Amino acid sequence: MKKIYDVAVIGGGIIGLSTAYYLAKEGKKVVLIEKNEIGSGASGSCDDMILFQSKKPGILLELAFESLEMYKRLSKELDVDIHFENRGGMILIEDQRHLEVMEEFVQKQRNCGLEVEIIDKKDVLKKQPYIKKGVIASTYSSKDAQVNPLNVMRGFVSSGVSLGLEIKKHVVIKDIKQKKDYWKILFDDGRWIESEKIVNAAGAWASDIGKMIGIDIPIKPKKGQIAVTEQIPRIGETNVWSAEYIVAKLRPELAKNKDDLHNKLGIGFAFSQCSDGNYLIGSTREYVGFDKTTNYEALKIMINQAIKFFPILKHAHIIRSFGGLRPASADGKAIISEVKNRKGFYIAAGHEGDGIALAPITGKLIADMISNRNIYYDMNALSLRRFEQKEGAKNASA
Repeated sequence: MKKIYDVAVIGGGIIGLSTAYYLAKEGKKVVLIEKNEIGSGASGSCDDMILFQSKKPGILLELAFESLEMYKRLSKELDVDIHFENRGGMILIEDQRHLEVMEEFVQKQRNCGLEVEIIDKKDVLKKQPYIKKGVIASTYSSKDAQVNPLNVMRGFVSSGVSLGLEIKKHVVIKDIKQKKDYWKILFDDGRWIESEKIVNAAGAWASDIGKMIGIDIPIKPKKGQIAVTEQIPRIGETNVWSAEYIVAKLRPELAKNKDDLHNKLGIGFAFSQCSDGNYLIGSTREYVGFDKTTNYEALKIMINQAIKFFPILKHAHIIRSFGGLRPASADGKAIISEVKNRKGFYIAAGHEGDGIALAPITGKLIADMISNRNIYYDMNALSLRRFEQKEGAKNASA
């Protein structure tokens, strides 16, 4: 098999599907290559949040604003109900020192245009009447939203195919060769295709694709375990998270002493309700390779945290659990760029927990790059070259 495409997108998760869709909208002849099933990676084993409050001021927060506006239009554009909902979000604060850190963090976010505030205990109870007594304050933003990732992916597939997108599933790439003005992708069954450009949207496996063309992409899989409740009535007005995990990243010295297992699992409390009524309780952040299994110890800690914050949950049943592999870059930010000295090879990966939130804008940015459209963001912060520059600066100071 030999066929020339304008763009070959590697990876059938929500980032790859978004990229393929927006390229097809540009009139490009696009093929999407997935080694398993569509959405079989992180996109099919994650929560549903478009979360603003966890983001530091900067490029990711700016992109999230535009991505949110795109999501508001996608149900109509894709002709699929993606269950978009602006439910809002709260980050619960239990410690006075944590409150001081979050007040400073929130002010920086407000300065960048995010509608977020600190509310006192009285207002926390209005929004979360079943919350435990130990919560002293909370952040609140009406901007935090959610979608159904599976429906979003279905919409990208159906609309993309109607625009001419070709999808190849259960196809394993053996090698990628750069030719003079195109790329040749070889499969393990002996077939191959040719494409003018390639987009590496392989998520946690993006570094493996990079090795095929001799580049180092600093992305590793970070496992997240999640427990799922039965369908129950809504417990509070918003979805919630704990400030402890955010404070631990901003001010590690203020992190509470935890046992070795808790630290090893990297647990940060997250609690969100899906459109069908199930609550997702999470999650871990573990560097354990490509192991997606769940374990009793982690689930027990997360479920007990949920009951600690919401004692009423002791009456709810846990019906299942799952693990997913977030594609985590070395500095926690996505890589969205063309690769230096590899003309026509692009990367759209490394979003970690922002894959759902940033999927539309990521696909649009890559489509704009390939179509030579003007981009009004400073994309240097998300370029692969940033890691080379950091390494060079480190060597120069040594």
